[in-house]
Parts: sequence; structure tokens; C-alpha cells
Amino acid sequence: MRPNPKAPHLATEINVVLDPALSMRGELRRSTAASLSNSIFVAPRLVAASMRLLDGVVMLCLAIGTALRYPGLSIHPNLPLYLTICVFAAIALPTLFTAMGLYRLQVLLAPAENTIRTLVGWISLFVIIAIGIVLFKVGTELSRNWLLTWSVAGFFAFIAVRFIISSVLHSWNTNGQFNRRAVIVGGGEPAERVVAALASSHNPGVSIVGFFDDRDDVRVGEKAHNIQKLGGIDDLIDFARATRVDCLIMTLPVTAEERLLQLLSRLWILPVDIRLSAQGQKLRYRPRAYSYIGNLPCLDMFDRPLGDWGPVLKAGLDKGIAALAILALSPVLAGVALAVKLSSKGPVLFKQKRYGFNNELIEIYKFRSMYVDQADLDAAKLVTKGDPRVTKIGKFIRRTSLDELPQLFNVLNGGLSLVGPRPHATKAMAANSLYEHVVDGYFARHKVKPGITGWAQINGWRGETDTAEKIERRVEHDLYYIENWSLTFDLYILARTPLSLLNTDNAY
Repeated sequence: MRPNPKAPHLATEINVVLDPALSMRGELRRSTAASLSNSIFVAPRLVAASMRLLDGVVMLCLAIGTALRYPGLSIHPNLPLYLTICVFAAIALPTLFTAMGLYRLQVLLAPAENTIRTLVGWISLFVIIAIGIVLFKVGTELSRNWLLTWSVAGFFAFIAVRFIISSVLHSWNTNGQFNRRAVIVGGGEPAERVVAALASSHNPGVSIVGFFDDRDDVRVGEKAHNIQKLGGIDDLIDFARATRVDCLIMTLPVTAEERLLQLLSRLWILPVDIRLSAQGQKLRYRPRAYSYIGNLPCLDMFDRPLGDWGPVLKAGLDKGIAALAILALSPVLAGVALAVKLSSKGPVLFKQKRYGFNNELIEIYKFRSMYVDQADLDAAKLVTKGDPRVTKIGKFIRRTSLDELPQLFNVLNGGLSLVGPRPHATKAMAANSLYEHVVDGYFARHKVKPGITGWAQINGWRGETDTAEKIERRVEHDLYYIENWSLTFDLYILARTPLSLLNTDNAY
């Protein structure tokens, strides 16, 4: 019997007719995801720390700028005294403003409403400076005009900078970058309690975009207060891949261990914070066992990798070292490119889609090591020893990992990191099965950006992954790296990488 080409289409139509609620919920989920920007969450404490640094720099510039109005100051015998006061003010102002709570996000977003508080802090700083001048008896050695100009004109310049920064922060805040985007896992009465607790909180710092539950609407309802049900747990995973989700708030009771473990085993692969709501639970722990989202007490199940400052520091390290490496290795890059071009017909670069952060598809660059007509874009068949698809120069650059050098440009454009789990091709297999079918929790390695090198590679797990054990060990090392990340760990791996390249047993 020949297959009916219309069958898949008919099946889709039947599903829609039989369960229109599922279709409507799918549309709601897609429209919700489309309405949400994929902007990166910026923690308010990162904003506060950046503003402290900026205020210190602005204060130092104002102090030195007003001092330069006075000719001959650069050769003034009391120049060290002037510089000491300038540096003191640059350090003291952020300290004083921190104590006054002037770096809270609400204050930074409303400079007009907080001008008086800012003025009080500014005057307090100059009162402290004046007291120091009197105590150290250096009043006759300083210019009163300079101090007056700095204190008065400097304040207006400082306030102007605050208003400019506020406008920038407002433009960011319209995309929800300062609020964590959260979804609730589990509906019904527990979800109602969670929403009520957050609604009663003063600035909880989260925006709830919906809830997900595998149970039908008869048991959990379509809404929890004004929060809409968007689907089941499988839908949640797809939703978290499609748009930015920062936190999952689970509403299951602690006593429901089996169900809780089932859900965690499915959700821990996502690069999000996972919190278990303790609202309304009879079993109570010591207060320090809880973290809080507004007024909502929670137990921490999983934390997103790297933390608040981690991505910023890692990105800075990546781009800085990658740029320097490209400059330093430019003769090598040019030499390999020429050798590839002369060795066989075809482009110098090989471009391939691989899994990146949060399962996004990214395009990575490599020097082409195969004959063009035998290239395997999906890596359905891994390269083996003596593989006839590999060119002569390809064998050398693969063995020495020179073929990976163009990925430094992937680091600059943000698709890769220098250090992280190696990105795998979409059809890569071990023991004749896709990687995700061989290793439970395989996609958890995508909770961070993939890297050019990693903990697995420097420990000997590079090259061919023809057996289940090889990919299992790789994933095991990748997850260890994610759980134990630090800047020094990255630097250690980078330092070890050149030595690990000497071992070419599995590189071909």
C-alpha cells in the first residue's frame, strides 16, 4: 500500500479539531514568547557596582578638571596634596553614597526625585574634606577658589551625568533587563499562593510571564490570579529555549519527592535558577536555609552557571585574549590558509552548524580539512584514523588542532568562549546513537557557551567519540567544569591546553 502524502496534514487537522484548547495554548505560548525580548538580564547589584566605579571616575575627573583651570598647578609645590584630596574624594563619594542607599536601582532610575539626597551626600563629602583640611592645617596651601569651584560647579556637572545615566537605564529597563523573568512550575492553589506573595512584595525583582503544568485545566485551571497557563513541562523547555527565562519557581510540596525528582531531572538542563517555593508549607527550616524572592521564601534547587559577574568577567577575558591571539598568530593563520588553498580545491574555511548556549544553533569556523565533495556538514559520520575524506594538509592541521584557530573569530563575535564544553555537530553520534540518546542530561552541557578548549580536552577526552564511554566521560568533565567555574579555572585550562595538544593519539 502506498503512503498517503496527505496523512500528516490530515492528522494535524484532526488534532486541532479534537483538542482546540491545545492549539490555542500553543498560539498563546508563541505570542507570549514573541512579545518578550531576548535581552540579557542585568542584576541590579551589577548596575550598582558599575555606578560606584563611574561615580568615582567622574569625581576624579571633576576634581582634576577644575584644578587645571589654575595655571602653574602642574608644577605647584603642593601638587601631591591636591592629588591626595582628589583621590580621597573619588573613593569617599561612592562609599558615602552606598551608605545612604543612593545606588539602589529605584534611586538611579529617578534622579530628579533624589536630587536633595544626592546634594546632602555631596555636601557631606565636602564637609569631611574641609574638616580634614582644618585638622591637618593645610588650608593656606590650597586654593579656596579651586575648592569652591569644584564643590559648586562640580555638583551640577555630576547631576547632569546622573540624568544621562538614568535615561540609559530607563531604555534598558523597558526591555525588562533589571527584572528576572520567571515562570511558575505547577498550577492550582500553590501557584495562587506564590502569585499572591509576589504581588504583596515591594519590588520583588521578578516578572512572572506564565505557569506550566502537565495536569489538565479542570484540575489546575487556566489562570493563577492573572497569570496564564502556557502549557505543560515539555512546552516549558521549548519556551525557555525560545526566549529569556531566568528563574523557575516550583510549587510542589517538599514531601512530593518522587514528582519533584522527576521534574528536576527534566528541568536541570536549562541555564536558569530553579527555586522551590516554601510558601504555605508546614515543614519549616531554619531561616538561613531560605532565599527570598520578594516576600516568597524559597529553597534553592539549582543556580544558573557563572553567577552575576561571571558572564561579564568571562566575556572580557574571552574577547581580550582572542583579539591578542589573532594578532600574535596572524602569520600562522595566513600560512595555514595558504596551505589549505593550495592543497585542494575549495574554500579555505569550513562552516558548520553546532549546538551553542541553551541549545541555540551557531555557525563555527574551521580551516577546511576535507575534500569539498566529501565534507560532512552534519558530522553524521565522525572522522576516523586514516579517513580518506581528509586531505594531506588536513591530517596535519587536525592532528595539531591548527584547524580550530578560526574559532578565535567566533569568540570575538560572541558565539563561542575560549573555555567551555566543545560544541558538537547536530548529527554527531557515539555507538550509532545521537549523543543526547547516549548520555542522560546531555543538554546540561549547554548551560554555558561552548569553548575552543575545555576541561575534557586537557584531560585527554578529545578526538573521536565512537563509544558511549568516550562521550560519557566528555560530558562528565563538561559538567564538572560548569559546576566549578572560576576565572582562575579558565586561566588554568588555557595554560594547560598547549601541553595537551602534544598528545595526538585521538586526534585525526
